[in-house]
Amino acid sequence: MKNVFKMAIVAIAAVTMSVAAQAQQAGDMAAGGHLAIGMGDNFTNVGIGGKFQYNVTDPIRIEGSLTFFLPKKEGVAGLSEAKLSFWDFCVNGHYLFPVSDQFTVYPLAGLGIQGWKSKYTGEFSSVLGGGSASGSDVCFNLGGGIDLKLTDVLFLNAELKYRVVKNWDRFIISAGITYKF
Repeated sequence: MKNVFKMAIVAIAAVTMSVAAQAQQAGDMAAGGHLAIGMGDNFTNVGIGGKFQYNVTDPIRIEGSLTFFLPKKEGVAGLSEAKLSFWDFCVNGHYLFPVSDQFTVYPLAGLGIQGWKSKYTGEFSSVLGGGSASGSDVCFNLGGGIDLKLTDVLFLNAELKYRVVKNWDRFIISAGITYKF
């Protein structure tokens, strides 16, 4: 029974790889934009960004992305307000699983840099770091996404990922469009 189970797994993997090879080809490139929502530590803000994708092999794609999360006012210990914004530059790997000719799903993992900036206003701004503070840290992404083929060169996509970063772990949901060239 174990051998039959092993053979079934190998057969499923072989079929999946052959379907993936037909759907994506090494050397394919795409570029596009996305909107995102970043959530974490009781703080949510909206972002906008761009991405570039390159298929290293038929099922493996590398994506570089840059996102800027817009400033949002937040109270700081009831004493003043802070405008807090984030930015990130990440490189993620995708393993593509075509479900049909029009629809592909993928897990993703990657590394990047996440930066933040806070500008304090109000009565106690001089006590809180002279009015502003900023920093950046290395981050790790883990998640998944989907691609929906609209035309031969235009794709809608959505991703869900958890970003692990010192002091600012975030959950990020994004949706965008890419153009394959």
